[in-house]
Amino acid sequence: MSITPTSGRIIPRLRRDTILSLLEKDTRLDGRKLNEYREIVVAPGVIPKSEGSALARIGSTTAIAGVKIGVGTPFPDTPNEGVLTVNVEFVPLASPTLEPGPPDENAIEIARVIDRCLREIRAIDLSKLVIIPGEKVYIIWLDIYILDHDGNVLDASMLAGMAALLDTRVPKVEIDEKKNVRIIRDETTPLPINHKVVTVSIAKIGNKLIVDPNLDEDDIVDAKITIGISDDGRIVGLQKAGPGVFTYDDLRLAIKYAKENSVKLLRALEEKKGTKISLNSVLKSYVEEKILKHQII
Repeated sequence: MSITPTSGRIIPRLRRDTILSLLEKDTRLDGRKLNEYREIVVAPGVIPKSEGSALARIGSTTAIAGVKIGVGTPFPDTPNEGVLTVNVEFVPLASPTLEPGPPDENAIEIARVIDRCLREIRAIDLSKLVIIPGEKVYIIWLDIYILDHDGNVLDASMLAGMAALLDTRVPKVEIDEKKNVRIIRDETTPLPINHKVVTVSIAKIGNKLIVDPNLDEDDIVDAKITIGISDDGRIVGLQKAGPGVFTYDDLRLAIKYAKENSVKLLRALEEKKGTKISLNSVLKSYVEEKILKHQII
């Protein structure tokens, strides 16, 4: 179990009481049902110079992911597999409470959950990323940046990361007689993907379970559980956060919510697969939306 720090915001007592009062009536401050996600947007191919990229939004929570591919040595315990490295960072502009610096424990935790969900089910066929067995393999760097923190950053990060992997093209290589490897970036093949994976985060506030908590809800949760679900309906990861407890009935309901909502997240990945949208157009529409809502000046 991990006890994840809050965002550092202080929720006014009246707002907290309002959230709790509405939850007792099975509704939420933004009008959603307890098991309902905010709007989901996936835009792959937003960074042309990367091997793969995507931007994902859940409500206002926004994450962008990029994939870079290089050549290196395999891990000693997996000499016949490529290497996947996941990194997550909060961009300081994502929230007034964030400061510049290396990834904090929240970012590290998110990266580990994403890595475990992908690795557990072998979402990427790493055995097909071997160049010279035991000596040279492809290394996949998946870097995820959280641009706007409005709650539930883990699900948005997972969604952006998975979309970026689906968008990834692996460059071909040439090997000379001395086993030197040269990358040919003009010739590529799709990254070998076995399964698509998404995460669904369920928060417990009082005696109620809600999916996709926004920032206000995130700051008053008693406990949270994130469930990784694959495209064939398997549970591939679980992460518990917060000091509160989940009863057996809570877990059964949380799994039900996760499986129901994983279908929507996976559909968002599939519908946008192969669609290319420029990063400038995505950010332009995003900024315009913020201005219209008077959220920035």
